[in-house]
Amino acid sequence: MTTRRTTLPGVGVQYDIAARAQGSRHISVVVHQDGRRFLGFYDPEDPDACRATVPLDPDEAAALAEIVAPTDAGHWAGYELDLELVTERIPVTSNSPYRSRPLGDTHARTRTGASIVAVLRRTGAHPSPAPDFRLVAGDTLVVVGTREGVDDLAEIISGS
Repeated sequence: MTTRRTTLPGVGVQYDIAARAQGSRHISVVVHQDGRRFLGFYDPEDPDACRATVPLDPDEAAALAEIVAPTDAGHWAGYELDLELVTERIPVTSNSPYRSRPLGDTHARTRTGASIVAVLRRTGAHPSPAPDFRLVAGDTLVVVGTREGVDDLAEIISGS
């Protein structure tokens, strides 16, 4: 099993878990600073494609943790890898080539290594948006990645 811990500045921490079995999906747990947690399930063929998310309140997260890893089974120590990441907001303008297109068309993670972790819209926030989530002018993408990856993604979204 491969695990990775990534600090998401201004958001919290993301834990990615990939099983060793051929064709296994990887999952992630995003722990927000306010205590909210989301499980994300990814397509084994496309690491950008979060197929489903499940929000967990603290009691649900504790119950799941006890089932998966009883308290005497240890914890994440030895598996953590801190990365230098930035979190930025990238606007989707009326000039963006991705306005009115599905998020998956950006191929953000594949092209830049940066991840779009949420889309902010006047009507509310959309955490872990699926590839078929349609972007509109006025959206703001919450992006996490290296400085270079986030800058590259900003150029892609703006059409520069």
